[in-house]
Amino acid sequence: MKADEPGAVLKRERVRDFILDLVESHRPGDAIPSERSLCAQLGVSRPTLRAAVDELVVAGLLIREHGRGMFVAPEKITQELVAGRQTMTVPQAAGTWSSRLLEFTTIPAGARVGRKLRISPAADIVYVARLRLVDGAPMAVEHLHIKADLVPTLSARELETGDLYEHLREQHGVHAHEAVQAIEPTVVTRAEAELLDVPELSPALLFERLTTDTAGRPVEYVHSIYRGDRYRIVSRLTLGPSVAEPADRLGHHPGIPPGDFAHRDTIASSTRGDIQSAQ
Repeated sequence: MKADEPGAVLKRERVRDFILDLVESHRPGDAIPSERSLCAQLGVSRPTLRAAVDELVVAGLLIREHGRGMFVAPEKITQELVAGRQTMTVPQAAGTWSSRLLEFTTIPAGARVGRKLRISPAADIVYVARLRLVDGAPMAVEHLHIKADLVPTLSARELETGDLYEHLREQHGVHAHEAVQAIEPTVVTRAEAELLDVPELSPALLFERLTTDTAGRPVEYVHSIYRGDRYRIVSRLTLGPSVAEPADRLGHHPGIPPGDFAHRDTIASSTRGDIQSAQ
């Protein structure tokens, strides 16, 4: 699964993660290094760096001030969609879902992903970029980060066909149990627009998901960009006691296409906070 040199998708991903790490380690209003300084530090071109910065500016995480530089944006306001331990289910998504593999390699986790997976920044992870399609039409760009020691024999075929969580359970003994997921609006970058066949800066939904196993250990961190013109979220809230839903009424959670977390004997997806993003 090793790659001699990271591809374009991975390079953008690593630059984005580095800048996100800067944002998360500073307070709102703090300045971050200039584009020139970041290019020299990361060894990337100005266009590559600027594309990552533009994405974070549009997402509301950074602020550019002409003649002054770049600053960490004010914190976002978080609103709970589900209170307490009430659960949310959604209808089954229509269409036939499939995947096209964009990148597949093993790399060091880095600071930000390492924190999420509770491993050393130097520990290996499997990095996967996939294009998710519905009835052959592009729907989402997905970035997966999985602990490498859990899936030493993970294959490209498992990432392109079938249910990944089923593969993890049956082929690798990894039992995904709970997913903590956050969703927020964003827009697509030029690279994402090309993959999704939409105009640059089109509305989109950003899903971030951390999956843990039956022992509560992080297994996988995913962030995905879903087309805003083709994907919507419908919430069915339980407001009081009722008869338990039959198994065939349980659909997928937003950001998790049909099939994922479908096995109730090993999967229990939980929604918290902001719904605390496709397999």
